[in-house]
Amino acid sequence: MTQKIILLFTLFLLIFTTSRTECIGFDFTSFNIRNLTLLGDSHLRDGVIGLTKELGVPSSSAGTVIYNKPIGFYDADANFTASFSTRFSFSITNINPTSSGDGLSFFLSPDNQTLGSPGGYLGLVNSSQLTKNKFLAVEFDTRLDSVFKDPNAHHVGFDIESLISIKTANPASEGINLKSGKSITAWIEYKNEECRLRVFLSNSSSKPSKALLDVGVDLSSYLKEAMFVGFSGSTEGSTELHLIENWSFNTSGFVPARPRFNPHNVSDSSVIVSPNISLSDSGNGRHSRLGLGLGIAGPAFFCAVIAVFGFFSLRKWRRIRTQKSIKAELLTGPREFSYKELKTATKGFHSSRIIGNGAFGTVYKAFCISSGNISAVKRSKHSHEGKTEFLAELSIIARLRHKNLVQLQGWCVEKGELLLVYDFMPNGSLDKLLYQESSEASLLNWSHRYNIAVGLASVLTYLHQECEQQVIHRDIKTGNVLLDGNFNARLGDFGLAKLMDHDKSPVSTLTAGTMGYLAPEYLQYGKATEKTDVFSYGVVILEVACGRRPIEREPGTQKMVNLVDWVWGLHSQGKIIEAADNRLNGEFKEEEMKKLLLVGLSCANPDSSTRPSMRKVLQILNNEAEPALVPKMKPSLTFSCGFSLTVDDIIIEEEGGGEWETSRPTIVQID
Repeated sequence: MTQKIILLFTLFLLIFTTSRTECIGFDFTSFNIRNLTLLGDSHLRDGVIGLTKELGVPSSSAGTVIYNKPIGFYDADANFTASFSTRFSFSITNINPTSSGDGLSFFLSPDNQTLGSPGGYLGLVNSSQLTKNKFLAVEFDTRLDSVFKDPNAHHVGFDIESLISIKTANPASEGINLKSGKSITAWIEYKNEECRLRVFLSNSSSKPSKALLDVGVDLSSYLKEAMFVGFSGSTEGSTELHLIENWSFNTSGFVPARPRFNPHNVSDSSVIVSPNISLSDSGNGRHSRLGLGLGIAGPAFFCAVIAVFGFFSLRKWRRIRTQKSIKAELLTGPREFSYKELKTATKGFHSSRIIGNGAFGTVYKAFCISSGNISAVKRSKHSHEGKTEFLAELSIIARLRHKNLVQLQGWCVEKGELLLVYDFMPNGSLDKLLYQESSEASLLNWSHRYNIAVGLASVLTYLHQECEQQVIHRDIKTGNVLLDGNFNARLGDFGLAKLMDHDKSPVSTLTAGTMGYLAPEYLQYGKATEKTDVFSYGVVILEVACGRRPIEREPGTQKMVNLVDWVWGLHSQGKIIEAADNRLNGEFKEEEMKKLLLVGLSCANPDSSTRPSMRKVLQILNNEAEPALVPKMKPSLTFSCGFSLTVDDIIIEEEGGGEWETSRPTIVQID
């Protein structure tokens, strides 16, 4: 009996513990940010992926989009490599037909951070490290580049860890023009058993019977146990735009796992000998029948117990798997850290490791001994009840990818705490560097300052217009602009950020943010919009140009001087250039300084309807659009309730700021 139970239990364990690499598939008829990682200039709009900048003037650009979850292509236990197939529709548009290049690619890579250089590098390869990125790619090239031995300016090629294709084909032979701007559907199939990759291309949704590109190649040594799939694209001095409209992907060939159990492969000691039953004796017969009943009922009972045990175990297993799936969906991409790991990296959250304090919590410098990486760890002050809502919002923000964002590395939810791990910014916050002692002020020269203004405009354009859901930051200030090792701006602290669907009216809330950067209409009505972020941006770049805080006490008096009013006063006198930071000692380009000051005033205009969009600001700073006209006299602001406010009436002084430091948000409710 015991042996039977052991046998059944062993079978049960084998059934539920055997695992192998499984086939995977997904189908996106349209895209959303939850499933994808966007790198570089790639963006998402109306369910369509754009790989390069969408500008009306020529630009150089590179972008990548990657499916978040790694895909298994090799089963080590079975020593088997999967086949795969993918289907996607794309278009390559160009408002200037004479402006060509460079194209896009579908790729597989062991790295989920694959992003190369603009130009002929297709966003796949770094121009200074041509062999760094490992990949398999099918390129749809629209520019002749002799460096990579392109046959012409219109071809499809298959690449293995190099942009020199091992084989190419001209889609024009099938009547297909990659540059037509029309939707083109591609099918890419690799069959492991045939060691053959085929690419089909069509102007319609019907798959052709003949492959455009047919390559005999064994990819088993390149397809790893875990790889990432995605698209990349690039331009160089071109208005070409690369769009991915839909995408499906499947692996095949893996055999479903089966229990490795042979019922005949048992030891002698497990053989059960049935006793001989004598029918000649009635007493013995009754005992025999009783024994027979027990012999049948006993195993049946234990089988029922095992079945119930298996049922509840399976249900628990499914629940755990669901929880893990939800957890993975919560923050796909950034890794989950253990509390112990972060505690060790911060020396037990020691006070000597504190690099900032704010409304969100305390920020610590963390050093991971095993990897040698330095990170910034935010330790939340949020209540347990508030964490659910915060994490729900963070689950989307964590997927944002832009070169001017402080990137979230990972997270930890343990010991009743929420810990967030970010890239460490060695040059601290902008306000810390901007307002340091004059002996060190030369560190932040004019080139750095102008680049900071451009970088901040770029990331706000991304948040406002290029994400699936619009992100309103609500706390743009110099203390939340971090500087990396090259003094590039990185926007951080999304503790007050709000997500909105595009073209939806904002909802009135309690006003939250830092006084000195809040738009007048936000204080009055409590409605945060992209224009309230634009106002805060205007104040920040005036700080960058002038080296003055939003509100400063006039030397020798108790009078408070408002930066926006002060610069506008100089503008009205035709002397706006005098607003430039004296510590620069005149070492700046006067045209750029004037442009930055005028953009700052146009963004900080009390009338929100006249403020430019962040896209317009970015175009102005990049010399791609004419500067906005700024009236000589600062417009007055009148609310519908019948009283007039000036910026002096609504901005008060707030001390503080520093590296990784966020001032406690001022919460105001105006009746």
